[in-house]
Amino acid sequence: MKIALVGIGKIALDQHVPAIAAAPEWELAATCSRQGSVADVPAFSDFAQLLAERPDIPVISLCLPPVPRFEYAAMALQAGRHVMLEKPPGATLAEVHTLEQMARARGVTLYTTWHSRMAEAVAPAKAWLADKAVRAAQITWREDVRKWHPGQDWVFEPGGMGVFDPGINALSILTEILPMPVHLTAAELEFPENRQTPIAARLVFSGGVTADFDWRQEGPQTWDICLDTDAGQLALRLGGNVLELDGQPVAGENSIMGEYPALYARMAALVRAGQSEVDLAPMVHVADALTLGRRSITAAFHF
Repeated sequence: MKIALVGIGKIALDQHVPAIAAAPEWELAATCSRQGSVADVPAFSDFAQLLAERPDIPVISLCLPPVPRFEYAAMALQAGRHVMLEKPPGATLAEVHTLEQMARARGVTLYTTWHSRMAEAVAPAKAWLADKAVRAAQITWREDVRKWHPGQDWVFEPGGMGVFDPGINALSILTEILPMPVHLTAAELEFPENRQTPIAARLVFSGGVTADFDWRQEGPQTWDICLDTDAGQLALRLGGNVLELDGQPVAGENSIMGEYPALYARMAALVRAGQSEVDLAPMVHVADALTLGRRSITAAFHF
């Protein structure tokens, strides 16, 4: 199938373009971006023009920041195109519900992707936990915003989500693997004095689950989820790509490069089946944290 990629920034070039190029199901037929492009692929700077001039492209993958994404997704759905949304799927929950209704009315596919759920060890972890009682869980998700979002001020603007941009990856794994639902009970959020979104967050959930997110970590990055169960301890390392049971590696591999190919394979399957997949559980936890969270001010942050 032909697909168009909209928003040619760092994540598109690092992950989406290689994943599409390696996929037998897909042909990257066009891009749309104000600045970026992909060699040897027709490029548009106006999305309406792309939709009008390329009716042969049935699928649109949106890699734009969350705030402008709704307008582009709505245009694509109204034009009868299938739509794949980078995480988080929107700036608000309500707008994604609207997109879901539009997709249903037009009879096209809408896929809200969560790339960390496709990490190598997530499925084995979910299977192992299915009949276990989880006593406690600790998420530690600490990374360097300067490395992953260099100069991208939009992440600190309203709708950019701040540290929840990576933190929601952890929450997408948590909501996938836990054998029981949890809900947020308290949160502490640190906002730089010159920014609109948090740079760190500490969350407390029901069921003994806690999370520590921080965007100021330099050196090695930390993406760990550790669970204490009635059958022993389970840990997911490297963002869900390595599974340990009682401290011993048992599944996965030390790489994050399989996540986006799995997303595009899933999108192909959804389009062929005429189905949509819209899961907002990770985003609900973020919205709850911004509702319940106690706010504190920390030092100014500059790229």
